[in-house]
Amino acid sequence: MTPNQPNSPQNGHNGHSNGNGHSPVDGTGTAVTGAGTSQDQRTAEGEGAQTLTTRQGHPVTNNQNLRTVGNRGPATLENYHFLEKMSHFDRERVPERVVHARGAGAHGVFEAYGKVGDEPIEKYTRAKLFNQAGKQTPVFVRFSSVIHGGHSPETLRDPRGFAVKFYTEDGNWDLVGNNLKVFFIRDAMKFPDLVHAFKPDPVTNRQDGGRIFDFISNTPEALHMITFLFSPWGIPANYRQMQGSGVNTYKWVNKDGVAHLVKYHWEPLQGIKNLTQPEAEAIQAKNFNHATQDLFDHIAQGDFPQWELRVQLMSDDEHPELDFDPLDDTKLWPEDQFPHLPVGRMTLNKNPENYFAEVEQSAFGTGVLVDGLDFSDDKMLQGRTFSYSDTQRYRVGTNYLQLPINAPKKHVATNQRDGQMAYHVDTVPGQNNHVNYEPSSMNGLKEAAKSGEEYTPSYNAKLVRQPIDRQNNFRQAGERWRLHSDLEKDDLVSNLVDALSGAVPEVQQRMVELFTQCDEEYGRRVAEGLKSAKGSNGQQFYGNGLNNKGAEAVAQAEAVSHEAKPY
Repeated sequence: MTPNQPNSPQNGHNGHSNGNGHSPVDGTGTAVTGAGTSQDQRTAEGEGAQTLTTRQGHPVTNNQNLRTVGNRGPATLENYHFLEKMSHFDRERVPERVVHARGAGAHGVFEAYGKVGDEPIEKYTRAKLFNQAGKQTPVFVRFSSVIHGGHSPETLRDPRGFAVKFYTEDGNWDLVGNNLKVFFIRDAMKFPDLVHAFKPDPVTNRQDGGRIFDFISNTPEALHMITFLFSPWGIPANYRQMQGSGVNTYKWVNKDGVAHLVKYHWEPLQGIKNLTQPEAEAIQAKNFNHATQDLFDHIAQGDFPQWELRVQLMSDDEHPELDFDPLDDTKLWPEDQFPHLPVGRMTLNKNPENYFAEVEQSAFGTGVLVDGLDFSDDKMLQGRTFSYSDTQRYRVGTNYLQLPINAPKKHVATNQRDGQMAYHVDTVPGQNNHVNYEPSSMNGLKEAAKSGEEYTPSYNAKLVRQPIDRQNNFRQAGERWRLHSDLEKDDLVSNLVDALSGAVPEVQQRMVELFTQCDEEYGRRVAEGLKSAKGSNGQQFYGNGLNNKGAEAVAQAEAVSHEAKPY
């Protein structure tokens, strides 16, 4: 596009001129357009704004019939409109996320408090989005379930993803977490195995409690997470009334290059609501999209959900006085020692205009940090940082960051060129377009000035493959059991027994022993439940993939069905 064309875009994101050919953002996440996009909106003679066209701009006069030899004859190859329409239809889907496939999203704004608790936030971080009371940053949030597919029921027992993209003045920051504040494993090497164990059996294509607990029984660090997941905390009532957490430990860095360990928590101002298994099953029978509908409808009605962002802070040390490692994502930091300090509030106030463009193609990564925010040595965080961005390049494409929902709402200038589906070039006014490298003395891009002292941690250790020292896999899981209400304990035991009923006796026994190490009552109640379940259900066969309820449902489908005559 040349500058002389009618209505050619001259402004970049938020109206700042950057020469990228971007039109101003209207806040929807879908209005950013790239070089080569027609802006004059001309219409052909006899054509109106609502006239159907092909993707080439040709008006479509007949969208009902193929071009054929006679009205019963064979179709001709020059059916361009049909070929374009059908070939695009054949390619409408991109690869589904390997985890977090089922999702819903919304746009909103984050407003900073300008302090952390009662202290100036600059003491801990130089990140600009936090530094002024009332400063607002646009956000996009994607909620999701984890294990199951893109159209699976939103009542299934599963962690819920809680990913927030902040479009800050320094570029994007992605805070990618879950509703539950701990995780199953502490080392990213085990992540593919964890997901494989929870995904459907590769032979039967059914999720199998025997496989899940075969893995868990050999992974005792997962007990804390299991004690949450199989209680009502494993089925949030909806997305509006659930917590969020960054799960991993990060770091904040101030202008002097001093770092503190930090954990992030989202607290819903609507309150927290969870479902028991029977309650979830009753809802699923009526609406398996209930959480997506709940979020969309409340925003559409002007009832905007809000969350307060709170942080826990700890000095950047190993903290030998604690009985756990602060970098262990299977552990909670005790709130009485490390209080939750509010730093801002998020409001979701706009629904997506197009689900695919904004929710499905949104891409998040734990490595997407702005100045003043940094990584810790949390092993899961290190592994996630590679995996998340890698899967987006596979799933969406090399230039996924040029998509409007993923693009920063600010000046962007890189020397990255080409690749599949590149639709604009990140150049700036005055830049020599012949120069796509740095350094250069011919009007190329220049490095930015430093905003503060660099954070430079030092290490003195050997390269090893070893677990951390302070594993302590049972104490916090036992504490969680004792903190559960009677209703939560009853639901937890019932759900564990149901899932374990399809496992081999050796796995059942190992799990009972592990639960007993967490709390004697915990192990005893699961053991008693399994004994009762076996008595009522008879012999269990490993690999059948059926727990008690699953086996009953298979038989029930035939027993209650109605015969029909062939036609």
